Amino acid sequence: MPGGTDQTLRPFLWRAEKLYPDTEIVSRTHEGIERYTYSEYADRTAQLAHAMDEVGIGDGERVATFCWNHHRHFETYFAIPTTGRQLHTINPLLPDEHIQFIVQNAEDRIIFVDPSLAEKLAAAHDPEAFESVEQIVVMGSETPDLGMNAVDYESFIDGHDTGYDWPVLDEERPAGMCYTSGTTGKPKGVEYTQQMLWSHTMATMTPQGLGIGDDEVVMPVVPMFHVNAWGMPFSTTAAGAKHVYPGPSPDPEDIAGLIEDEGVTITAGVPTVWLGLQEYMQAGNDVDLSTLDTVIIGGSAAPKAMIEWFDDHGVSVTHAWGMTEMSPIGSVAHLKGGLAEDLTYEEQLERRAKQGLVVPGLEFRVIDDDGNEVPWNGEDFGELHVRGPWVTQEYFKRPEANETDFEGNWLKTGDVVTVDEDGYIQIVDRAKDVIKSGGEWISSVELENAIMAHDDVAEAAVVGVPHERWQERPVAFVVPGKGVDVDTLEQNLREMISEEYPKWWLPDDFIEIDEVPKTATGKFSKKDLREEYAQESLVEGQVPEEAAPDSE
Repeated sequence: MPGGTDQTLRPFLWRAEKLYPDTEIVSRTHEGIERYTYSEYADRTAQLAHAMDEVGIGDGERVATFCWNHHRHFETYFAIPTTGRQLHTINPLLPDEHIQFIVQNAEDRIIFVDPSLAEKLAAAHDPEAFESVEQIVVMGSETPDLGMNAVDYESFIDGHDTGYDWPVLDEERPAGMCYTSGTTGKPKGVEYTQQMLWSHTMATMTPQGLGIGDDEVVMPVVPMFHVNAWGMPFSTTAAGAKHVYPGPSPDPEDIAGLIEDEGVTITAGVPTVWLGLQEYMQAGNDVDLSTLDTVIIGGSAAPKAMIEWFDDHGVSVTHAWGMTEMSPIGSVAHLKGGLAEDLTYEEQLERRAKQGLVVPGLEFRVIDDDGNEVPWNGEDFGELHVRGPWVTQEYFKRPEANETDFEGNWLKTGDVVTVDEDGYIQIVDRAKDVIKSGGEWISSVELENAIMAHDDVAEAAVVGVPHERWQERPVAFVVPGKGVDVDTLEQNLREMISEEYPKWWLPDDFIEIDEVPKTATGKFSKKDLREEYAQESLVEGQVPEEAAPDSE
């Protein structure tokens, strides 16, 4: 290997420092807006590396973060893995028992924690689970009393040398770790090697990926604790582009202000983030989006209505899909060359609302219940399997999960999909969420997208509930917009769905709720809906004969 640095993170840091020393990194923190350059970032990253050496964090050991999106968190992104240690990002929104399991399972040596999350970490602290943890570093210049061995970040790195002799690392060395959100059972740890993060970074920088160049201003709203903010801190650094970090719990006003003040060109997050910005602007707040070119949406499906709204404001929505097990990006819904001219706007919207085209470097297949590959016709569906250089082939210390979730070098994603003639992947459902009614399948995701396309609906989730005759029937949980008449809305939704889908797809009930429960990563939690309403009889009697699957 030339120089021994093939496919590791180190060259990205070197390139940004040497070629773009004056490019800014801007961060909203607990202490206000802070800004500095790649040159200064490299100095502080070296200081952090020395500080970890001084406290005796050994080669290959795991260092955890419990933080929002800001510059200090970003400093750990290179200081930890580029010294041969492993960056372990912990989701602070997980239940205490999951945090305890994760820390104990990973055997973390240090935990970096934000001041606003210190109480949450202290509440989750358990002497047995946290036995491996020797140091808590609070991300700021002051140290709250946590009842643990804590020091503030600035004191931790202060006085250390701003140069560091970064070691030559093997590309197969583990560099990062993230745990799944654990909606079914305990969270599962996924390790990322240097090579996995390198190849994911290179793929996402391409035009077929996220297309990040050195002239971009990139603001990941997707949390840095969630699969490395979809890898954007790495790809932005590799490109030499400007970083903007929105800090702790940003609201729509914070996001709008940073877009305007910093000239953000690319941003990314789950649909609920952009729904909040949309509502903020619709409430009469004047927001200048003139610099914003692209909003990357992932985590759950981007409704067509949202894509249209951003189009009307001169901003392109890029729909992406991925998984923790995939580092995470797997497909992006770009229009193929020529399709923009060949398709009507409505046809383009249909493609852009899908999960998109697999990014360069990955392969996929779609397998039906009989183990056969399904044709690419947009109708037949099966489970999506993927493989490639940034797709994991095992979970950390979970042999039982490895047996069920992998087949050879294929990751069995658990997503039920169709693929159209142009190769666009569309998720029909999660395997655990697809509704089987009268021997036929109903896509809860497709129904949700249809319902959320209505202007008077803020959020919606569809789940299958047990039914004596039909096995399962769909029930829709709907969050109406402000001031909407619920009875009229239900009637309008029934009419709208009946026009587009078979009668037996029509939900048997529409239940008004204040908010769809969310997972720790911001996705709709159908598991929580099922548990919350499990004791209620949601579906009574039988589906009318004309609405039964076998009547179509």
